[in-house]
Amino acid sequence: MRIRNVHERRIPADSDRVGWLLDGLGATPDPLWPTEHWPPMRFDRPLAPGAEGGHGPIRYRVEEREPGRRVRFRFTGPPGLAGTHEFAVREAPGGCVLGHTIAGRASGRMLAAWPLVFRPLHDALLEDALNKAEAAATGRPVAPAAWSWWVRRLRARAARASARR
Repeated sequence: MRIRNVHERRIPADSDRVGWLLDGLGATPDPLWPTEHWPPMRFDRPLAPGAEGGHGPIRYRVEEREPGRRVRFRFTGPPGLAGTHEFAVREAPGGCVLGHTIAGRASGRMLAAWPLVFRPLHDALLEDALNKAEAAATGRPVAPAAWSWWVRRLRARAARASARR
């Protein structure tokens, strides 16, 4: 199954300011990744090609990086998920656009897991990240995204499983 998933947010701020957020991915504190509600993005070394890491069960390697503009990751796990995901900032009238794109394929167990589990969680996480980016870049609070009942249920189930371990 082909996967193409795109999230974009027009942010009324300079692209250099938003690009700085990209450069902080995996840092502590992380200026873009919503670690307040989601597993942190971590790497085995600073954000640069070859760095390996991920968040939760999703694993990837930094494939390309243009500081302040773009970072592309290649999935290395879980099994059945192949392709890339990328954050990019581009100029736009009145500010810039911050986007995230997944382009890949699902196979095996991921044929069911992507649409039922991973995509809904990913979509909620990305909207939280875009909210965090907009708030950081503009200095204005952004109303939190409302998680669907399904995302709330998946998160509760994951929390129970984690507590048992």
